[in-house]
Amino acid sequence: MSLLTAQAISRSFGPVDIFENITLSIPHRARIAIVGPNGVGKTTLLKILAGLDDPTSGSVHRSKGLRIGYLPQVAVHQRQGDLWSVAIQSLQPLIELGREVEALERQMQDPACEPTVLERYGRLQSEFDRRGGYTYQARVRQTLQGLGFEEPDFHRPLAQLSGGQRTRAVLARLLLEDPDLLLLDEPSNHLDINAVEWLEGYLRDWDGAVVIVSHDRYFIDQSANQVWEMTPALEVYRGNYTAYLRQREARYARQLAEFEAQNEYIARQEDYIKKNIGTQNNAQAKGRLRRLERLLEDSRLTAPLNNQRPVHLRFAMAGRSGNLVLRTYDLEVGYADEGRPLFKAPDLILERTECVAIVGPNGAGKTTFLKTILGQIPPYHGRTELGASLHIGYFAQAHEELNPANTLIEEINRVMPAMLPADVRNYLAKYGFQGEEVFARVETLSGGERGRLALAKLALSDANLLLLDEPTNHLDLATQEVLQKVMAEYPGTIILVSHDRYLIDALATQIWEMNPAAAELQVFKGTWSEYKEYKASGRAPTESDPQPAPPLAPKKSILPSAQPRRHLSRNQRQQLTKKIDAVEAVIHEMETEIALQEARLANPPADPRQVAELASDYGKMREELDEKMAEWEDLAWTLQEAGDE
Repeated sequence: MSLLTAQAISRSFGPVDIFENITLSIPHRARIAIVGPNGVGKTTLLKILAGLDDPTSGSVHRSKGLRIGYLPQVAVHQRQGDLWSVAIQSLQPLIELGREVEALERQMQDPACEPTVLERYGRLQSEFDRRGGYTYQARVRQTLQGLGFEEPDFHRPLAQLSGGQRTRAVLARLLLEDPDLLLLDEPSNHLDINAVEWLEGYLRDWDGAVVIVSHDRYFIDQSANQVWEMTPALEVYRGNYTAYLRQREARYARQLAEFEAQNEYIARQEDYIKKNIGTQNNAQAKGRLRRLERLLEDSRLTAPLNNQRPVHLRFAMAGRSGNLVLRTYDLEVGYADEGRPLFKAPDLILERTECVAIVGPNGAGKTTFLKTILGQIPPYHGRTELGASLHIGYFAQAHEELNPANTLIEEINRVMPAMLPADVRNYLAKYGFQGEEVFARVETLSGGERGRLALAKLALSDANLLLLDEPTNHLDLATQEVLQKVMAEYPGTIILVSHDRYLIDALATQIWEMNPAAAELQVFKGTWSEYKEYKASGRAPTESDPQPAPPLAPKKSILPSAQPRRHLSRNQRQQLTKKIDAVEAVIHEMETEIALQEARLANPPADPRQVAELASDYGKMREELDEKMAEWEDLAWTLQEAGDE
């Protein structure tokens, strides 16, 4: 049974159509991620589902009594009260029930207490217990701590909290409300990695349905089993983010093949008509013309959409650096006027072509560390030493290297004064800025647009050492994919501060973790996946442990994820192998049928309706093959994991 359905909904603002004709259904325990380019209407769709906005046309039906929790991307914050009072707002009926139970307990101490009091006490006390009345404070504490708050924060006035902290407070309240359907717009924006991982575990075990809008690829991988792509139509993909990428590529290739096959068919028909109209084959030519006109009117395919306005990014190097890139001696990082350092680092050595990911809680000093390496902030103690022949490129999280008063063209000319205006415009077009957009002032840009402009400037630096502070913040998923690919191919050295675990997993050869409790930096030589394995095992890495290179496109498991490796018996392995063989046989039969269908499309019938039917059947066959291939990969992955024990 669906909790919510929408039928042919569209939304326009004045003459501008945001999206149109979207039909969807959200079942119980759904785990859905909505993705798509910035500006396609993802937030607007969430608001419509939440009942906070109305579609221009179409209808939305919510099941009777449906309780919806909605987290906007920018939450409206109350400033009265403290953190604890916000978190327990949804629990007020339970708290009142507890007070009534306590009042009845006091009445029961009177020897003259009426039997009706005892009866009412038993009924209310049982209800209070059933609803978790004796454990709610522990649940509130666990939720707040999971989202990154500490005990001293619990009773801090809201006015003293940052905007990000107040957004986390709203998220805590929503989780404690325990609604039937959670609608979350960029829930990981203000969370550090530990808090995001806690939220993933919470949602994995949660009994309700959740719909997420997010640019966090790893979070989607761990939290979703269905991806809706707004293009601006709604395309549905089964599986997590990694499965979505695979299916989207296969779907695009299939749609492109169908489009090209139809175009070839149209060209052949037009050529025949042109050659034979007015000849002895005039009747046949006119017949083909009528059929072609019906095809063009009723069944003409359009070119499939690929990423819109893709970014063409490339990091070039002016020259190679020395083998030693960075060395530190007795380094402590912090500010002299604060009386103590943020953390102490072991003596670090970073060599050419390595990629270091610096991770840790918000406020631990990651950006301060980058600025210490750059020389913008002096060390609290000790010193840093940079290697020879270094050309450094720096991407600042807050984009403070951008002048808000400048136009985009003026910003590029700050780096390349000799570049002609026409060349600047062509260069900016590679980063998605077209037409009159190049004359916009930086102060008018969105966060994602500022990020693309900062990347455009960075790519002109010819650096062989990149210091990147949250480079994927505010970027849409397509741009994140391009950036990751370019960074993977970059021949220089990278020091990366990021909450983007998908990016870290693909690139990092070392993890430098900040531990605020111990005020120290801990070094792990290996990939993010290996680092997480060691953290889960509770032991430290040894020299004998393998250190494989990081995968370019990491494979993530579909829900439930983050589970311990399965131990299979001999019989279970044999059964799994038989199942894999059976699926492979089905795949072989499906591939044979698809080959036959492709042969039919290569020599299509004259009737355009039959051509359209062939193309439609071909598309369904490809989709079924994609699903069967995904099933085979999951089975093979399970067997491989068991075989590695």
